[in-house]
Amino acid sequence: MSHPGYLATPWPGEDGGPNRLQVPHGSSGPGLRDGERLACTSRRTLLSTMTVLGAPGEVYLLTHSAIRSHLGLATTSRVELIDPQTLKTVRHSPRLAGGPMWPGGMALHCNGDLYVVYGRYLHRLDRACQPLAMLKLPVKEAYNSFVILDNGLIVTKNLSEKTPARLSVIDAETLRPVCTETDCPEPSIARLSATGNTVYVVGVRSIFRYHWDQTACCLQFDPNWRFDYIGSTLQSYGWDVVLDGRNAWFMDNGKHSYLIKMTGNGVSPTPNRLIRVSLSDASDHQILEVCGLAGGSITNPPLIDVKRQIVVGYDSANSHLQAWRFDAAARALTPLWHKSAFGCASHMLLYPETGELVVNDYRRGGEEVVLLKIETGAETGRVRVGGFNQGVVFPSPGWGRDFYWCSMDRLARVFVE
Repeated sequence: MSHPGYLATPWPGEDGGPNRLQVPHGSSGPGLRDGERLACTSRRTLLSTMTVLGAPGEVYLLTHSAIRSHLGLATTSRVELIDPQTLKTVRHSPRLAGGPMWPGGMALHCNGDLYVVYGRYLHRLDRACQPLAMLKLPVKEAYNSFVILDNGLIVTKNLSEKTPARLSVIDAETLRPVCTETDCPEPSIARLSATGNTVYVVGVRSIFRYHWDQTACCLQFDPNWRFDYIGSTLQSYGWDVVLDGRNAWFMDNGKHSYLIKMTGNGVSPTPNRLIRVSLSDASDHQILEVCGLAGGSITNPPLIDVKRQIVVGYDSANSHLQAWRFDAAARALTPLWHKSAFGCASHMLLYPETGELVVNDYRRGGEEVVLLKIETGAETGRVRVGGFNQGVVFPSPGWGRDFYWCSMDRLARVFVE
């Protein structure tokens, strides 16, 4: 699926694009064969969040500071152009103004420049990581990344649990707001998603959307599409939503006590759930428990294999990974395979051509990255990437039979040998 607002690269932004399908563009995958295995090169990082790909050979890394936040001081972010194989820094930006700490976001715009939202600032940088412009965002809270619409506009919002979230729409060339901020009907923790010029927001109790109105030059709330996924339950808020062209998919019980790992750190007494909402009719929805265990929690989206109609969800707090076959005509989800004692918590990576799924498995006090066959759950490769944190952020493909894995305190290049 093309995203005209982004640079045409295999991975121009987090999750591969604003619909969050976690699928590379034009990258066939590791294609692991008999006699081959996964290996890795890794380096320590200061809170790495994601890598994105520019021109062939260009790999950009986003990191941010943290210790200052514990002292009540403003934190900063930094962008590095890294060597695609050794991971060493080739060029880097100065420390970029941020503010409140929260992993931000980075993307390559169709105009060729890099954009970063971190803290309460939006930065524009050239491909040599040098700042070109900066915008201070209106709410004194951390902003959790952004999406680029097909028309090239940037949409971002503050991370808010108690007060209504506020959407800002920014012109990528001038770095100025193109309209007044839009107040959402409720708070929102999750990152935004988008398809075309429509923005989807997972609030703390419902999912809703806004359409960009070019004539009025503003976001228009869609009063006919909204679903209250919390209802009378004891569930906590949902995280990022995946848009597969027909349905919106996300999971709830997003509140947790993560510090180093998600395992054992759910706070709600209930199981976490997988939620589907039709994009054409919000009354067409379904909800089912991922594994049924109490204290379930996640901090990221599910994965949808559009080609094979397979849905992958997980319960990070209880270490369960589950796949279903989705029958669109019958609107039925049938269990396909299941793994227990499997420490999956991060965003994933799917190679549709080979059917290879990249996930993490936090065990024995460390991070391992695993290659699975999405149709069977069969494990074909595994490598320990080092680091103490269970990954909850963003991987990306590489330029060959490799991919990059961020886990806050570690960046790894995983490759076939």
